[in-house]
Amino acid sequence: MTTSSSLAAEPTALLVAGRSRWLGPAVRLGAGVGLLLVSCAVAVCIGAADLSVEQVARSVAAHLGLGTSPLAPLADSVVWQLRLPRVLLAAAVGAALALCGCVLQALTRNVLADPYLLGISSGASAGAVAVLLLGLGAATVGLAGGAFLGGLLAFALVVLLVGSGVGTSITRVVLTGVAVGQLFAAVSALLLMASGDAQTVRGVTYWLLGSLSGARWSSVALVVALVVVGGLVLWSRSAALDAFTFGADAAASLGVDVARTRWLLFVTTALVTAGAVAVSGAIAFVGLVLPHAMRRLVGTAHARLLPTSAVAGAVFLVWADALARSAFAPQEVPVGVVTALVGAPALLLVLRSVAR
Repeated sequence: MTTSSSLAAEPTALLVAGRSRWLGPAVRLGAGVGLLLVSCAVAVCIGAADLSVEQVARSVAAHLGLGTSPLAPLADSVVWQLRLPRVLLAAAVGAALALCGCVLQALTRNVLADPYLLGISSGASAGAVAVLLLGLGAATVGLAGGAFLGGLLAFALVVLLVGSGVGTSITRVVLTGVAVGQLFAAVSALLLMASGDAQTVRGVTYWLLGSLSGARWSSVALVVALVVVGGLVLWSRSAALDAFTFGADAAASLGVDVARTRWLLFVTTALVTAGAVAVSGAIAFVGLVLPHAMRRLVGTAHARLLPTSAVAGAVFLVWADALARSAFAPQEVPVGVVTALVGAPALLLVLRSVAR
């Protein structure tokens, strides 16, 4: 026989269970944001000039109109014009790549999917090579603009070849993206072979490996805007992404407009990825490994997984870039080399867990 006290206890028990279900991921996300802020503050201090966190904080505050900077003009310029934009760009690019990788892994149901799945990285590389070696648009759009347009051109070619009909299969989209990526990679290789300037080729190769050395406030603003707007669009489709993990048929049975939602997600990830690659080159493994790690931490629900992956990607790339510019100082290593050295063993662990 059910008593009135037990009936009264049931809503309380459900409320406590609901709170505990969300409290753990929320605490982890809050801890991640705190770790990101600390990581950015410490990373700005890393470099040839020995600066403390307090000095950096007061310098940044001075540029925001709060007090005066305690640093000499040269050191103050290093903080505001070089280190801070680079650290913030690393955080923004890391968040962008982790977000896009997380979405594409759910959308394609492929554990090896990454942000460069649709040929965007190769298209951006070809655009950058065309600007540097041929001078196309060098005076108007510049290197980042050329890379961004190249990435969008590659994605547009994928859409043109695949079509956007309801019956379009994910396998066809992925294979077309791979083919388009190989096409643009071949174009980049031909342009590099045709160039007789060894110094220019070396600079292009360095950029292709991934580098944040050209960070500017304008590029920070671009990627942050793409991450915020694109991230909100992707997060608003969290329920649809949960459904897509069970297949298109399951998503349709749950009321998801499969074709429209799929292409909205593809277009959004393409724009965010193109913007990230345009300012940093192709940085590998961030969008591939970080989402898998966060699934083990917060579960598979994308309402929690997307923001957590973004924060984790930001923290990871901030520290990877700090290592890239300090490990062999004064020589700087492309950040893509560091992420590959860390990401390749992590990928092997992912493959091992999937094979079990």
